[in-house]
Order: sequence, then structure tokens, then C-alpha cells
Amino acid sequence: MANLSKRLPTNIDGNLYVDSTCIDCDTCRQLAPATFKEDGDYSTVFRQPETAQEEFSAYQALIACPVGSIGTKVKDAKVFSEARASFPLHIEDGVYYAGFNSEKSFGANSYFIRHLSGNWLVDSPRYLKQLVRFFEDQGGLRYIFLSHEDDVADAAHYAKYFGAKRIIHQADVAAMPDAERVIDGNEAVQIDPGFVCIPVPGHTAGSMALLYQNRFLFSGDHLWWDRALRQLGTPQNLVWDDAQLKRSVRKLLDYAFEWVLPGHGERVQLPLEDMKNAVRQLLHRRWNVQHSLL
Repeated sequence: MANLSKRLPTNIDGNLYVDSTCIDCDTCRQLAPATFKEDGDYSTVFRQPETAQEEFSAYQALIACPVGSIGTKVKDAKVFSEARASFPLHIEDGVYYAGFNSEKSFGANSYFIRHLSGNWLVDSPRYLKQLVRFFEDQGGLRYIFLSHEDDVADAAHYAKYFGAKRIIHQADVAAMPDAERVIDGNEAVQIDPGFVCIPVPGHTAGSMALLYQNRFLFSGDHLWWDRALRQLGTPQNLVWDDAQLKRSVRKLLDYAFEWVLPGHGERVQLPLEDMKNAVRQLLHRRWNVQHSLL
């Protein structure tokens, strides 16, 4: 829980605050951008909520925060309860943002996919009764897709409870050595109709993206929306191999998708051709690849 005595001086005066235990993971800024912003090595409250929706979003951020760095001087129990019950958040077509980000994955986002042939968990949130009950109500979990070694969090607990098969790349398997399905090499692998695992080495040697229905790309820490640039972004630090990363981004032009749902960074939806152009622009901006070569 947040501690008022550790309140950051960058917070604007008011009920809501961030304390010095913040790990700057971006979760709060994604959920409540009208309230939180980055300031140095932390998130901070730059504007207190002014509407009921802004307050609700701020409480969602408080609940999702992986390290409990967000606090209130006076908690509204009703808003808190309703915000907690709102997770997982439905995005579109049976795809949900799980919420309850885990400190074990540095606050990475995780996602749930409801599907008739069996449900998927993409990376792992905290292991909580609320999420277990939700997954049970939706029919359990068949697969747990692990985008890379950094974001496995509590996947083993969910796999054990639901009997789910964990999917990870061989190059990152040390993070989940007893995974039931290990992908090897750089070729895409279809697991079930509509689900394609795409190796995208670069951030780590075993980074993978999951493409669902040729619409949703669960990109791990390989690709995200940069809210400041209003363009797609990809790692520049913490990169295992930059040449591999460039090839992996280029590979995505071979696929159709309109959603990018990352582990870290902003999610975004663009029309299919706009998304392809955004990938091309990223290749040009990041590696000076000319559009004529794409």
C-alpha cells in the first residue's frame, strides 16, 4: 500500500498521490492519462480527477499498480470496489486486459482471450482469486502464451490450477523450464486456427508475438504505441540483438493486424493499412530503412 510519508513532491496537491516506491512501469499512465504523467524516474499526479470518469480511471490505476505506489488521503470505498470489479477490462471481440499487473514482470500488461476452442492467457498478471474466478466463469484456461522471459510472473500458478499448456520459445525457456509447448527457430507456428506464434527475436533471444484472428497482435516488449510521438515504438535499450530486432519488425509487414497489445507501452488500434504504414515509418525512423525497400 502507498505511504503518505513517502509521497513524491512532484504530485499536485489533492487526495490522490504517488509515493517513492513507484517503479515507473507506465501502468497508471495507460489507465488514467488525465491524472498521471511521467516525471523523471517516477509517475506522478499532475492533475487531480475532476469528473466521475476520471476518478474511476484513477482508482483503476491504483488497483492495477504492481507495487501499490498509488494512494489516497481519503479512499472512496464505493468507487474503489467498482473499479476493482471492472477488471478484466473488455477490449474487443472477447479480448480483455487482465489488470492486476505484477511486480515480477516489472508491471507488464497481460491479456485474456475468450475462445470457443479454449481460452488463452497472454503473459501473466498477479495470481489472484478475482482473476481465477473470472477465468473459471469463462471456461478456464487452455493455453498460456509467454511472449518472453521477462513477463512470465505467476504463469506457473495459473497453469497448475487450470491444467493449461504454457507456450514459450526455446531461447527463453530457462524462465519456464517445465513449459508444455516450446517453440524453436524463427518460423511462425500456428497453434490453433486463428492463433499464430511469431518469433520476433531482438529484445530477447526468445521474444515472440501472438497474432489472433489477423486482427490482434500481442507483442510483448517487442512493439508498442509511443504516446509522445504518436507512432509505433520498439526497444532501443535492453536489446539482445539490434539487427535481429530490425528483421523482426520487418517480418511484421508480412502479417495483417489492426491492434497492437503490448506488455509494456500503450496499446493502439489502427486501420490495417495505417498499421502497415506505421510499421514502415518505424523501420525508417529507427533504422533508416527506405520505404521503397519495404
